[in-house]
Amino acid sequence: MQRFEDRVAVVTGGASGIGLATARRLASEGAKVVIADLDEPRGRKAADEVGGLFARTDVTSEDDVKALFRAAHDAYGRIDVAFNNAGISPPDDDSILETGLDAWRRVQDVNLTSVYLCCKHVIPYMREQGKGSIINTASFVAVMGAATSQISYTASKGGVLAMSRELGVQFAREGIRVNALCPGPVSTPLLQELFAKDPEKAARRLVHIPVGRFAEPEEIAAAVAFLGSDDASFVTASEFLVDGGISGAYVTPL
Repeated sequence: MQRFEDRVAVVTGGASGIGLATARRLASEGAKVVIADLDEPRGRKAADEVGGLFARTDVTSEDDVKALFRAAHDAYGRIDVAFNNAGISPPDDDSILETGLDAWRRVQDVNLTSVYLCCKHVIPYMREQGKGSIINTASFVAVMGAATSQISYTASKGGVLAMSRELGVQFAREGIRVNALCPGPVSTPLLQELFAKDPEKAARRLVHIPVGRFAEPEEIAAAVAFLGSDDASFVTASEFLVDGGISGAYVTPL
């Protein structure tokens, strides 16, 4: 399939994990891909791999975000898909009783404020062309509670979900679709590092997944490709769960 032929996609956090898998998937379907990341060596390597453009971007900086979308538009003349995916889950974001204000604010800035900035500065380009798809990375924790809390991460993803829903409604009649992608746990370097430090925490979470495993980045990328394509032309303001059945489970299979 070449669903993205002659289309342009911007992927934040595109140097690794879900972002890199998505850049590869969209490029394989014909997209010109702009990869935004702080990791310049890996970001450039990823852009070279997919035949796209790299833009070193601090997604918490409004000037950097403006420059990102300006560079994408200047290079390719349009922006059809914005996958606002950059995020962090640091170890000092824990229970509300343990998490300090600095950790809270840092996670909110990277996970939520960045999505606000990216949406704010890509929507004008999409309005000009009368069409576009924005996919914001939320999480299944935006719709469920966990006793193994990462309080700022959870709150930030709830904010992404609510903001995406509102934008999806607000701009629907201008041809701009906005959806919140809500993955379950994904086997990325970030998750592997977290669980390598605490195998008990990994086992405790794995037991709640009906399919019995974590997702692969490519499985999440497939969902992004669907939401970004015309196959999802009637999908907007949604919480798009790709969680292996976690949110629908009470008791999981043995």
